[in-house]
Amino acid sequence: MRRALLVLSLVSVPALAGGVGYAQATGYFKKDTRPTLYQPLNLLDARDATAWCSTSSDPLNELLTFGFTTPTTIDEVRITTGNNFNEGTWGEFARAHKLLLVVGKQRQTISLEDKRGPQSITLDKPITATRLTIEIRDQFPAEDPDQPVCITDIVFVSEGKPLNGAWLTTKLKYDKNVQGLMGTWFGGYEGGPDRFLALHYDGTFRYSFEPYDTTRAEPKTLDGRWDVQGTKLLFEVGGKKYSPKFTKDPAKKGQGEVLGIDGDVPPELKGPFRSTP
Repeated sequence: MRRALLVLSLVSVPALAGGVGYAQATGYFKKDTRPTLYQPLNLLDARDATAWCSTSSDPLNELLTFGFTTPTTIDEVRITTGNNFNEGTWGEFARAHKLLLVVGKQRQTISLEDKRGPQSITLDKPITATRLTIEIRDQFPAEDPDQPVCITDIVFVSEGKPLNGAWLTTKLKYDKNVQGLMGTWFGGYEGGPDRFLALHYDGTFRYSFEPYDTTRAEPKTLDGRWDVQGTKLLFEVGGKKYSPKFTKDPAKKGQGEVLGIDGDVPPELKGPFRSTP
């Protein structure tokens, strides 16, 4: 039996509370032919009827990314591994086995049993984050070794309160235009961003400027609503509506994409922003 390792990488921020704003994946099974079937938003609805599955049986180059609408403290995660739709899908697909949670110097290794249903993991120490990533390293193998690895649900919990669950089912609708922009975009130096634009599935956004030297510049946040129509991003901030044009192009170094925003928009929201830090 092979083991599975998930690496969760989180960004520490001041402690507040919020909900889950998005779930992204670098890829997933049948993305081109049936884009709604195994999409990453399925991880948020706490239902056995939906799951996320990796593109292939080798998920080492794939990432799951989760964002929160505000800096959020998490002290527990409830994970349903595998494709838990029924007994047949459970054996048909591979399943995750181990987790490694990383927050700065804080690390916690978690073992998941190869069984159906949610497994609750209390963190050794609560973590606070606006975003986290999960990297799959290994798996409990499927009957067919060529089948992908699946996870049915990841529920984040703060002080006993689930931050996502079945009540989100009707809100997690697949929209091709929104799906391509949803997530956190990074501005500033490559490898050391200080500007963050998070676009959430519920139509809200959060911009934050987090300077390294607070004696020379003050942190700033901007919240509002967003949507996309053709080549225009629609923003609403403080009751005022903006409709800047945007472009989305491959990054020059071939890693991720660049979101360019220009025109009728508050200066804080003007790009470029990168899809990777």
